[in-house]
Amino acid sequence: MAINPQTAAFLAQLAAGVDPEAPVPPLAPETSRAGYLAMASVFGVGPDLARVKNDTIHNETIAIPIRIYQSTTEPNQPCVLYFHGGGWVIGDLDTHDKECRFLAAKIGCTVISTHYRLAPEHPFPAGHDDCLAVLRHVYHQGQVLGIDTSRIAVAGDSAGGGIAAFLAIHARDEGIPLARQVLMYPVTDTRSYLAGQQTFAYSSISENAAGPVLTLETMQFFVTETTRNQNAEAAANNWRLSPIVAEDLTGLAPAMVATCELDPLRDEGNAYAKRLEDAGNSVLHKEWPGQPHVLLQMATVIDDGMALMDWVCETLRRDFFGAPS
Repeated sequence: MAINPQTAAFLAQLAAGVDPEAPVPPLAPETSRAGYLAMASVFGVGPDLARVKNDTIHNETIAIPIRIYQSTTEPNQPCVLYFHGGGWVIGDLDTHDKECRFLAAKIGCTVISTHYRLAPEHPFPAGHDDCLAVLRHVYHQGQVLGIDTSRIAVAGDSAGGGIAAFLAIHARDEGIPLARQVLMYPVTDTRSYLAGQQTFAYSSISENAAGPVLTLETMQFFVTETTRNQNAEAAANNWRLSPIVAEDLTGLAPAMVATCELDPLRDEGNAYAKRLEDAGNSVLHKEWPGQPHVLLQMATVIDDGMALMDWVCETLRRDFFGAPS
């Protein structure tokens, strides 16, 4: 499992700016959030768009921040609801601003990104509830937003990919039609990352425990924080946090599943793609050899990252607009 040479060179360049003798700070939400935002800034900015607007969606007493990206101001646009990664603990509208800009520009649609509540301040299921509220609002109030509610897709990376999978199941149950679910290196089985877990259902967790980029220790930190002050085992066995344990996966939106060979999450993403396919769903699945986690975020610096972006955008363009003439 050799790392892609271009990716290896880029990661080495990043590591060259780090003092190897400096002590590694313990994992903590605030420092991890700052580090994630700093990492996003290294990858640069996305393209300019016709309109980018911050807004809020109100769900009972909660105001959920969203950011709306539009490549055109024409009405009746298809829409991608994007949910950022970060283990339900880190990430925000700014860490994934570039990705949303590229999606809007390359597809020619509206993209709505959600800043859902994060753990440990707001443990599971707060963030999931926020994302479901956004999906419901966009579907039921889409005309106000200039959205064609017959052409909505959900997409996300890492923990956001797991949220998109959860939303696809919920959408089926509520009768909300989705054009596509896009799951990029998704978290689909949090049971593997419970504190004290010694054996793993997926070999990729052991193979890639030390990374690169994402480690087993970090995944355990994320699950510990997002299940804080509750029965962590029960939460990890809840299909909303671990979509792979859902009993019924039939009748779901067509799926795209992207996984990366050097990612601890690889095998659970592959297993979820197979479960979707076995349940009779349409599934497009690619595993990217020699690549680690956060491949999409590296689209501006790694060829495979842009290839993943293009694969997603070309597929969604066909979903929304039909085959090119």
